[in-house]
Amino acid sequence: MATSEFLKRHSTFSPQDPQNGETLGSVRYGHVSRGKSMITGALWILGDVSIVIIALIVAVRGWLGKGFFRPDSPYHTNAMFQSHPTSVAGALLWFMLSLILVSRRYHLYGPMQMRNALHEQRLTVQACLTAGLLLAGFLYLMHGEIISRGIVIITIVTTTVLLCIRRLIWRLTMYRRFERGMETRNIIIAGTGRVGQALRHHLESYRHLGYAFKGYVEVPGCDPDAAHRGDVLGSIEEILDIARKHFADEIFLSAQCETELVKKIVSEAREAGVDIRVVPELYDGLAWNSPIEYIGQFPTIPLHRGHVPVLGLFLKRVLDVFLSSLALSLLSPIIAVIAFAIRMDSPGPIFYCSDRIGKKGRVFRCIKFRTMVADAERRRAEILHMNERDGVLFKVANDPRVTRVGRILRKYSLDEIPQFLNVLRGDMSMVGPRPPIASEVKNYELSHLRRLNVMPGMTGLWQVQARQDPSFDSYISLDTAYIENWSVWLDLKILVRTLAVVASGTGS
Repeated sequence: MATSEFLKRHSTFSPQDPQNGETLGSVRYGHVSRGKSMITGALWILGDVSIVIIALIVAVRGWLGKGFFRPDSPYHTNAMFQSHPTSVAGALLWFMLSLILVSRRYHLYGPMQMRNALHEQRLTVQACLTAGLLLAGFLYLMHGEIISRGIVIITIVTTTVLLCIRRLIWRLTMYRRFERGMETRNIIIAGTGRVGQALRHHLESYRHLGYAFKGYVEVPGCDPDAAHRGDVLGSIEEILDIARKHFADEIFLSAQCETELVKKIVSEAREAGVDIRVVPELYDGLAWNSPIEYIGQFPTIPLHRGHVPVLGLFLKRVLDVFLSSLALSLLSPIIAVIAFAIRMDSPGPIFYCSDRIGKKGRVFRCIKFRTMVADAERRRAEILHMNERDGVLFKVANDPRVTRVGRILRKYSLDEIPQFLNVLRGDMSMVGPRPPIASEVKNYELSHLRRLNVMPGMTGLWQVQARQDPSFDSYISLDTAYIENWSVWLDLKILVRTLAVVASGTGS
């Protein structure tokens, strides 16, 4: 089946906007959906609603000693709901609505980079107490004597504590991912002057911002200092090529440039999905009516902001965690048998770990069952002339370094079972481009780097469509087609087809 035919059957296509060339109504993996902030806020709101319900349950259980569960008590659950169902439901909904509106007013549903941990905790407590006061006023006006004041107080206090804990856990989790180089936003700063240097120092000093500095670009009339010349990646005229090469998510304009040049950069950045920010006092008139957003202590104005399908990626991660956990649990007996067979077949370790290049060029350790002799890497030079793939790929069907057990493992892709651990850790996804080794990436052209803009996967469109095709161009085009037309539904289709491919034993 041709690539286009497969994608037409398993993806949703929409016509292109003739004005900007962007696909209308479709979801792209890198930059679509102008409702990013709306979806993110909706997920946080859903979490707050869940916390309030849990807090109410805790309050009910904690008020047991006050006769809440005695059938003859006016505070019994059935008595309250049967006699005043509207009042009880109204009070609960009012508290939820108040909490949501106040939290939104305090910008608690925005990116966590816009505030530090202590400030966020203070705002959370303030939002809960304000919502609690609004609830007390509601009960006073509605004469809600049937609702126990003890239940109200415990609900408010428990909500406050749980929300603070949840936000703190989320923040610490993100800090750990930032330290591992995951979920960070790569940035390039245009200009090496005082503002640019201060901005770099600020972003590198505060880990909660989640930014990774990649380098400067030169701006005419703003010569780099000798101390920072080594961090200059090129000139501003080639800034978008530099951004793509270094997987930049945002460009900060910290020096004055010609307005027409900035407009050109913004237009190209829109196509490439790169965000643009500018220091407010620069480019007077170019960012009128644009909101000022603080990055730490630095005020910036976003000239362009790319978007990602937050809900789709959230579902993709949920699917990854669920399937990898399920697979490791169900396949644990097979894992033990394979480990024993490898140990008996040839000397050497059971697992083979190699450095692979993941999303945005991040290096991670990819885990597989060892299928070759222990000194396979040293003997690679001996069989380079047997390579059956073109371009930067390397593959030998009858590789003499492969062991007897290894040949069976490769045939049915059993050697890749340990990669479920990589998926569980967040280094890989179930579906995506295969993670390349560093030697391959060194030979990539600039356009090839696009496949590193997304999370690598255990399987992908290339594996189910052209696994035996030796063409490197086919390899790249299929990965690009997957990235351009990604959806959760397409992932599911590829996973189903992968089962058929594995069962047929077409691996090598």
